[in-house]
Amino acid sequence: MSEVSSPRQRVCILGSTGSIGTSTLDVLARHPGRFEVFALSAHSRSDELLAQCLQWKPRFAVMTDATHAKRLRAALHGAGAATEVLEGAAALDEIAAHPEVDSVMAAIVGAAGLPSCLAAARAGKRLLLANKEALVVGGAFFMDAVRAGGATLLPVDSEHSAIFQCLPEDRSTWPARIDHLLLTASGGPFRTRDPATLRDVTPDQACAHPNWVMGRKISVDSATMMNKALEVIEARWLFDLAPQQIRVVLHPQSVIHSMVVLRDNSVLAQLGTPDMRVPIAYSLSFPERVESGASQLDFLKMSALSFEEADFVRYPGLKLAWDTLRGPEGSTAILNAANEIGVASFLAGTIRFDQIHSVNVSTLDAMTPERDACRSLDGLIALDAEARRVACAAVARMGA
Repeated sequence: MSEVSSPRQRVCILGSTGSIGTSTLDVLARHPGRFEVFALSAHSRSDELLAQCLQWKPRFAVMTDATHAKRLRAALHGAGAATEVLEGAAALDEIAAHPEVDSVMAAIVGAAGLPSCLAAARAGKRLLLANKEALVVGGAFFMDAVRAGGATLLPVDSEHSAIFQCLPEDRSTWPARIDHLLLTASGGPFRTRDPATLRDVTPDQACAHPNWVMGRKISVDSATMMNKALEVIEARWLFDLAPQQIRVVLHPQSVIHSMVVLRDNSVLAQLGTPDMRVPIAYSLSFPERVESGASQLDFLKMSALSFEEADFVRYPGLKLAWDTLRGPEGSTAILNAANEIGVASFLAGTIRFDQIHSVNVSTLDAMTPERDACRSLDGLIALDAEARRVACAAVARMGA
């Protein structure tokens, strides 16, 4: 099939050197007549961003770290490249809301991605959301910005994309159709390991996901199932459902990416190989379909598909999704901040794997968010900062 003849879609990739960012560029490379790279960003990987800029020749490149921005600027100048280098967090907002940008791939990990997601939402962009923390932290405030700005919000997480693909384009029909959602989870690398031995897990073991290639933070989240807890929270806001309408089932093969159980008890499921280029390609081309580069499923070679209960003993962090959704507004933001500190501390060797959950629980127990904190970006940033301070104190006690 030939590429479309209409003007190319101008894409801004926030977090272009990460796994989602590089997969997005891989999809774009397959459709040069349909997409162009307008802006790229990274935090500190200046060498990787330099290579991307030389290949894609974006109008802008943003590095949030000033030292690395200076290095990138000099390297691009020496190469005779015309890409303009901007620096600092505010520059992320600038490129996300730039009037010439059509689509924004939001792939910055963690709460740090919330301000630029908000900027894109308020500017009415086609917002391809790989940063689940924007909804976990922002919640109703973020969704209000999407509606007010007239943005098109498209999920990139494989589970939420699967659900989105199973539903009609007319979102007003969803509440009458959906009984509940089933988010599938691989179970991570410790699905069959004795829970009593998890205290001995190393960072490298936690990052060795059996099915997906991901960054270290999200890999640890998959091992604890906190990633799935965050996805439950994300699904609540994306699909405007009550917490009890969102459930999790273990599916070790990662072939069924999630399911929708309808009012008549029909079940719709989206299947595919575990390759993030599929949901990325769908979000870029929606409502059309384009080549993703992923391999097709071969049903004759496929192993049996199995399903298991998500065990709260093995994965105690998973239960925190429903606890925080039913708790005071802002509880999910506290959980996210605490978990980011807990995972970073584990990866740094400061705490054990099993203590990540202890950091999360301790931080939630120590804080009661004020309602007004969730009514503005400044309030959410302050709540996030306080939760990180409390979580760091919990880490310090555990390491003492």
